[in-house]
Amino acid sequence: MTDLQHGQHDPGHLPATTAEEPLANPGLPEHTWRPTDVDPKAEKRAERQVAAMFMLSSVFVVLFMVAYFTLDIGDNWNTAAGLGASTVALGVSLGAALLLVGMGIIQWARKLMADHEMVEMRHPARSSDEDRTETLAALDAGLEESGLARRPLVRNSLIGSVAVLLAPAVVLFRDLGPTPSQAAAEGPNAGLENTIWKPDMRVVRDVVGTPIRAADLEVGDLVNAEPEAIFPTEENGYPEIEGVELNVAKSKAAVVVVRMDPEDLVPGEGRDNWSVDGIVCYSKICTHVGCPISLYERTTHHLLCPCHQSTFDLADSGRVVFGPAGRHLPQLPLAVDAEGYLVAQSDFTEPVGPSYWTRDHKDIGDQGEADL
Repeated sequence: MTDLQHGQHDPGHLPATTAEEPLANPGLPEHTWRPTDVDPKAEKRAERQVAAMFMLSSVFVVLFMVAYFTLDIGDNWNTAAGLGASTVALGVSLGAALLLVGMGIIQWARKLMADHEMVEMRHPARSSDEDRTETLAALDAGLEESGLARRPLVRNSLIGSVAVLLAPAVVLFRDLGPTPSQAAAEGPNAGLENTIWKPDMRVVRDVVGTPIRAADLEVGDLVNAEPEAIFPTEENGYPEIEGVELNVAKSKAAVVVVRMDPEDLVPGEGRDNWSVDGIVCYSKICTHVGCPISLYERTTHHLLCPCHQSTFDLADSGRVVFGPAGRHLPQLPLAVDAEGYLVAQSDFTEPVGPSYWTRDHKDIGDQGEADL
């Protein structure tokens, strides 16, 4: 008797068939050995590949840590597609580390782990004839009672409405942009970087909107204030801004005005002319999580946030002296107009409120403050 060729079967040893099992069980196919199962060199090569991926992943983790501590968030803010160098470096390094771990595990499983077939017996998944008949009858009754077959207008409009429901899922991708820098480029009060303040805009009292005369403030006074543009009305009696635009403007432009002894002031670098006879103006929005703050201690010139007790020294350029805030309080440059009222020299020179990922990093002198 000659040997059978690979893939042929001996007719005398074919699996038998019965009425209960009309198709014969051919059994498991012949096992195919991998190169790593029979070649020690191939096995070692695969082992080195897996180890190299794991070690390279560790290198990218180290690069992630280096980028985190060495690259400022605001540096080179347009390195790639509007993303800063820090964002690109952190994303690429962490993504590469995770990718290499996954590729190493897959290569390990495909080339080195045990490679043998296993069989798990299972019970028939088919329902009984009674259950199948009952289910089909219920479906037919439901279709008949709904009248879908007889009312194509209702059927087609239903299909169309369900299909259109997928549109919001696509439209919501719009909220992934623009980036803060792109939003800020749209103009005043746009994005997170700009407010409604502009040169020569008067500083007015909150709620009532009356302008603040520098001579009316005494040492130790604190006034909650807003920009004048929030309160004026047009000739027809309607406000210039209202609704959402008004709320956004007030949420970013709110300030506190404080007067202290000019001898107590320690102006930051380039801020020698930002005060008026001891009168300084700071954002009212805490740089920790954005709470409004106005708890002032006149003897120490400290401003306390009631939410998490972040404390800022208003005599020292809004420097953080206590609490979780990671950034000084932004200062609004002040001047006086011809009538003696306080006005802004410009908008804030930095974004107000809590830090965000692509916020420019701007320290005051050598205070050593760092963005979160």
